[in-house]
Amino acid sequence: MRNPYEIKGPAIISFSGGRTSGYMLYHILDAYNGKLPENVYVTFANTGKERTETLDFVLNCQNHWNVPIHWLEYRPSDKRGKHDKYIEVDYESASREGEPYNMIIEKRNYLPNPVTRFCTTVLKVEVLQDFALSTMDLQYWTNVIGLRADEGNRVTTMLKKNESNKFYTSVAPMYEAGAMVDDVMDFWSKQPFDLGLHPDEGNCDLCFLKGAAKISNILRAKPELAQWWIDREQQIDATFRKDRPNYQRILEAVQSQSAFDFGIFDDETTCSTNACTD
Repeated sequence: MRNPYEIKGPAIISFSGGRTSGYMLYHILDAYNGKLPENVYVTFANTGKERTETLDFVLNCQNHWNVPIHWLEYRPSDKRGKHDKYIEVDYESASREGEPYNMIIEKRNYLPNPVTRFCTTVLKVEVLQDFALSTMDLQYWTNVIGLRADEGNRVTTMLKKNESNKFYTSVAPMYEAGAMVDDVMDFWSKQPFDLGLHPDEGNCDLCFLKGAAKISNILRAKPELAQWWIDREQQIDATFRKDRPNYQRILEAVQSQSAFDFGIFDDETTCSTNACTD
C-alpha cells in the first residue's frame, strides 16, 4: 500500500505555519527517515500579519527536525507593469508589522475582501509560484497542501482547480491518509514544542474571514492587534467587509464591554485558496 506522505519531486511543500501543515511536514520527513528527497522544497510565505507564535513555530519545526524551510515575502516591482517579486528572509528578518500586506494594499489602493482575496493569492500563492519558477527553475511541480480528511469540501475545491492549473498539481496527503483534527491535536500534545495558539486564533492575527465574535474574543486578550487593521481601513477609507462593523467599532465594543450583538454579522468564511490552512 502506497504511503501518501511519500512525495516525489519536483514538489513544493506549502507550510502555512499551523499545526496541520506541521503535522504533514513531520510525516513527510518520517516517510524519508528525516531527510527530504531531492527536488522537494518546504516554503513558508510570510505576510507580516502572522502571529509571533507562528514564526516561533516555523523556526522550531526547522530546528527540531533539521529541515530547510524557505521563508518568503512579497515585494512589489519598482517598475510599472513589471511582474511583482519576492525576497527570501529568515526568522530574524521576517516582517512582523504587516509590511508585505500593506505593500499590496498600497499598490492596488483598495482592500481585499471575502470576494477578492488578493491577500492570499498575491502574498502566498503567487509568491510560492514565483519561487518555484524563478529560483528552483521548475516547469511543473506537485504542490503539497495540508488539508485533512475532515476538510473534504476544501479538497474538492483544490482538485477542481487542478483541472485548469498549468504550473502544478495540488495534492493533500493528509486527506489520503485519513488524518483528522483529533489526530493532529493528539500528535502535538506529545511533542516538545507546539504552536501556542488556540485553534480559533489562527495564524493571521485578525483575518477578515474570521467571524466578528471570534475577532472580538481575540481582542479581549490582545486589543493591540486591532490597530493595523484600523489603520488600513482609514488609509483606504473603506472596510475589509461591508456586511459588518469595521475594526474600530469592534474594538470599541470590546473595550466598552457593551452588549453588541455580533450574531447578524458573524458569518465566518473559509479561505478557498488552500494557502492559509492551519
